[in-house]
Amino acid sequence: MELRHLRYFVAVAEELHFGRAAQQLGISQPPLSQQIQALEQELGARLFERTNRRVALSEAGRLFLEEARQVLAQVEKAADVARRAQLGELGEMKVGFTSSAPFTSRIPQAIHAFRQRFPSVHLNLKEMSSREVVEAVFDESIEVGLMRPMPLPDGIVCTELFREPLVAVLNASHPLVAGSERGLYMQALAQEPFVFFPRSYGSGLHAQLLSLARKAGFTPHFAQEAGEAMTIIGLVSAGLGVSVLPASFQRMRIEGVVYRTLLDEEAMTAVWLVRRALAGSAMANAFVALLAGLEQPEGAG
Repeated sequence: MELRHLRYFVAVAEELHFGRAAQQLGISQPPLSQQIQALEQELGARLFERTNRRVALSEAGRLFLEEARQVLAQVEKAADVARRAQLGELGEMKVGFTSSAPFTSRIPQAIHAFRQRFPSVHLNLKEMSSREVVEAVFDESIEVGLMRPMPLPDGIVCTELFREPLVAVLNASHPLVAGSERGLYMQALAQEPFVFFPRSYGSGLHAQLLSLARKAGFTPHFAQEAGEAMTIIGLVSAGLGVSVLPASFQRMRIEGVVYRTLLDEEAMTAVWLVRRALAGSAMANAFVALLAGLEQPEGAG
């Protein structure tokens, strides 16, 4: 039995006229009659009661019609699922992001826009370090990554979404707070204990902090390490040291913490969108297009 047999049967059952059904199907009447007879032979049941004046469904035909409609509807649904998946309208997309990325307005905007446009796609969002994002894109456990700059292996390409200043994170009682409203230079932090991500965490900010410190003439002393930016800010609030983070973290108003823009020329960081160099899925392409098309967030350079 083929799907066309079911379509032929349903057309005749709905029209109860072989001529009209044949016209609807775009075939001539004799082949249609032959196909219906072949279907009845295969089923071993008469589907229609035929006379010279009328065609009517038999009891077997009436029951078979309900099942045939369900089968055809399910086939159409399956075909629609395949088409929508090919267009990126169904399925799951895995996105990895570094912890500082969601604090910039563009990322939540893109996620919201994607969910509005593709409500049937499940976005699986995973928080990772920048190094983990690169590894996950490389081994294809995620399709798209959002990270801070760091060296990329062959086969991974990046798009810079935006740049933003780096800020010093200070305890509100720190002597450097007074008179530094317009910012301060990295060299002013030379004697301070730092609270920062551990080198092993794989944050793209770690190498940049070391580079800025070297250019300012010192090597930072890391007094306390933490894997989460919010923990770092909390430890600064507790008086355990100073830190340097992207300016977008200024949105987090934590009591006892003050942010000061770093005035050094290279005290900027970026957010990269990374993916494999080969063409990705339609879902990934749509997500990338949304990110690339949104306006720069406030404070981004």
